[in-house]
Amino acid sequence: MKKVQKHDRISVITNILTNNPNKIFTLTHFCDIFKCAKSTISEDLDIIKDIFRNYELGAIETVSGAAGGVYYNPLMTKEQMQVFTKKLCELINTPDRIIPGGYIYTNDFLYSPNISKNIGIALASLFKHVQFDYVITVETKGIPIALMTAMVLNKPMVVVRNQSKLTDGTVIHMNYITGSNHRIKTMCLSTRAIKKGSKVLFIDDFMKAGGTAKGIIDLMQEFEAELVGVGVLMATNVPEKKLVEDFKTLLWLDTVDESNKVVDIYSLQE
Repeated sequence: MKKVQKHDRISVITNILTNNPNKIFTLTHFCDIFKCAKSTISEDLDIIKDIFRNYELGAIETVSGAAGGVYYNPLMTKEQMQVFTKKLCELINTPDRIIPGGYIYTNDFLYSPNISKNIGIALASLFKHVQFDYVITVETKGIPIALMTAMVLNKPMVVVRNQSKLTDGTVIHMNYITGSNHRIKTMCLSTRAIKKGSKVLFIDDFMKAGGTAKGIIDLMQEFEAELVGVGVLMATNVPEKKLVEDFKTLLWLDTVDESNKVVDIYSLQE
């Protein structure tokens, strides 16, 4: 086999790591690809680490020990979070996003791969020290940002549905009360979706009073699972007291004035 040049190795290693965030690759894995010594791979990784550090592209982390290796951590710095959330506020704070009923149109950026990916990285950054087994969300608009969060953290994602499907098999149904208008809704999840004793992180696009998050907490009890974190893209200032006490949000919604066409969204990250 022709000897692989250093710049080729660096390009391939970088591609593998960045396409598989938070997945550990052993040095032997790369040695087998390039037919070279571990010392050579170590030198390549030092160069990649410096590049990523200098240009704030995330971090290349190493894990010592027999089961160790190297992985890519794409989480945002505090400064990067400030810049990104500021751009999100500018994107959303426009009168033409207000739709009848005082709602805000968000489908365009929630389903934009680039924006939802960065939302996922930002949300993942809020829970970088939390240990869990699954990212869980409810259909439908929470799915893209939950999927991106799960991808960044290298965890499986689970979707709680409003109604079951034949392909779900045995399902647990639960009624819950929305915190804002006290309506009764139903959520359901296949018994195969989550293993008993698991820890889960709930990610959603929006929180008003926290009724959905509270429903997820109750549903997880049926699975003997523990909810260890709640993260949302946007939460309202009113009501101030939510049905869940501990949650994290990227943005706060202060005002949606449909008659005067005013939207006021801000970020505490700024």
